[in-house]
Amino acid sequence: MLWNWMWIVASLVLLYFGAEWLVRGSATLALRFGLTPLVVGLTVVAMGTSMPEVMVSVKAALAGRGDLAVGNVIGSNLFNIGVILGLTALVFPMKVKFQLIKVDAPVMVGICLLVPVLLWNGVVGRGEGILLLAGICVYVAANVWLARRTSSKEVEMEFQESLPKPAGSVLFDLLFILGGLGVLVVGARWLTDYSVELARAYGVTEAVIGLTIVAAGTSVPELAASVVAALKKEPDIALGNVIGSNVFNILAILGAGAVVSPLAAPAISQLDIWAMVGISALLVPLLWTGQRLTRGEGALLLACYGVYLFFLWPQ
Repeated sequence: MLWNWMWIVASLVLLYFGAEWLVRGSATLALRFGLTPLVVGLTVVAMGTSMPEVMVSVKAALAGRGDLAVGNVIGSNLFNIGVILGLTALVFPMKVKFQLIKVDAPVMVGICLLVPVLLWNGVVGRGEGILLLAGICVYVAANVWLARRTSSKEVEMEFQESLPKPAGSVLFDLLFILGGLGVLVVGARWLTDYSVELARAYGVTEAVIGLTIVAAGTSVPELAASVVAALKKEPDIALGNVIGSNVFNILAILGAGAVVSPLAAPAISQLDIWAMVGISALLVPLLWTGQRLTRGEGALLLACYGVYLFFLWPQ
């Protein structure tokens, strides 16, 4: 069992650095080709920080482990709001832009409500996966268009300061991209394989491991990005990162996994699905109250996640 834990920790290190290298190479390459920092932050960086989830879910789908793939998506969304936003608010209470309250957060809740519909028969099929992938294309395009229309100089500066500055040559960027992808593939393989062995050792389902250990591990890039943004007093980056990641998890990651292979997830319970929907819905009124996410509200989100774990793990 200790050996499994060591390999899992090693895989999480690979996933973290793989995502970091991929984001660095992709973001600087995009800036070289003339994309604005705002567009790069909303697309390249948001997708890059979610690449660990993509790799793990696709690898699990290819291996016929639908519970692990779906559990990774649902668990990541729970972890992103309950732990990442909870800890970030404790570090630095965040003032919330009106667009996040009016548009982004409600859209995220609506997309979360797709999950119980998709899993009504316990399977996410290829046709549903294609529709989800089409949805992420529409979401990204709409988000970029809306951001360009409504963003302020202050928000533009936040995104510009958060991105790596181009250095070296295009070849240097490409090496970061290829190296990051290679490391992500290896990390995803190790995490999937050894998480399954760990589930067997503990006598729990693969779904439980996917909802907890795998989900938390693949969310490390989002955790790092959000806490750093909070410390730099960049609330738009911190909140936008989590909300965008949750939308991406369902539309892109669940979609990609289902297209690779239909995802059968009989061990994912109604508790798991509705806990994700519930904590997502709870976030909306919390953001409305004073248009701030306070330390008390951050503690509440952490407490909600703790209650979910309490009911989950005995399964």
